[in-house]
Amino acid sequence: MSLGAHLVELKKRAIISAIALVVGMIVAFVITDPVITLITEPIRLVAEERGDQSQVELMFSTVSSGFDLRLRMSIAIGLLLSAPIWIWQAWAFIVPGLTRKEIRYTIGFVAAAVPLFFLGAATGLFVMPNIVKLMAGFVPEGAAAFYDASYYYDFVFKLLLFVGVAYVLPVFLVALNLAGIMSGKAILKGWRVAIIVSVVFAAIATPPADVATTFLLAAIMMVLFFSAAGISMLFDRRRRKRDAKLLPPEPSA
Repeated sequence: MSLGAHLVELKKRAIISAIALVVGMIVAFVITDPVITLITEPIRLVAEERGDQSQVELMFSTVSSGFDLRLRMSIAIGLLLSAPIWIWQAWAFIVPGLTRKEIRYTIGFVAAAVPLFFLGAATGLFVMPNIVKLMAGFVPEGAAAFYDASYYYDFVFKLLLFVGVAYVLPVFLVALNLAGIMSGKAILKGWRVAIIVSVVFAAIATPPADVATTFLLAAIMMVLFFSAAGISMLFDRRRRKRDAKLLPPEPSA
């Protein structure tokens, strides 16, 4: 294809992706109420513990803040709802330039990364109430805990995104190994740092009294890390065997 044909195809696929995103945003705007109810459940739990609903509430500080919040949520949720379409459009545009091996690796990467990301986001949603309750414990007696809606949404969004990306990191490690950037042994050497990071994150994300959940979350992250290291070492072993077969035999004395 000529450069002009590539640009025409890119424009067509970008338009399709944009339409899908707009439709996803419209649908998302309609369902923002149940989503807001879901993510503000920790605030209601804090209010019940403090025994005064009027002292713990979600606060909209400007005239347009309610609409702004729904619009921002619509963009984020719309991206997720329309993801199958715009991901496919991007994939269909670049796949003619990929080799069969690159296509296989890309499919494997996406097939592993997408479920892990949503599993991580679900984990973040699960531990979020514990974090909110823990932070609310630092509010002095007699003081009100008013949560700015925009700031609270940013906190929830970044938490889910952070945990989701953390779950996908092992897949990136395997991808780096396949690209020849990091060996399996090099990945495994970082196990001490991985344990410390996992335990610290789990301790922050769960209440102090819930030791079982803390260790469970840390264990999940460590299993993912060691799985990535193990898979990378298997790939290294296969690569060494393949290279050994390709090397010419040593001349006899």
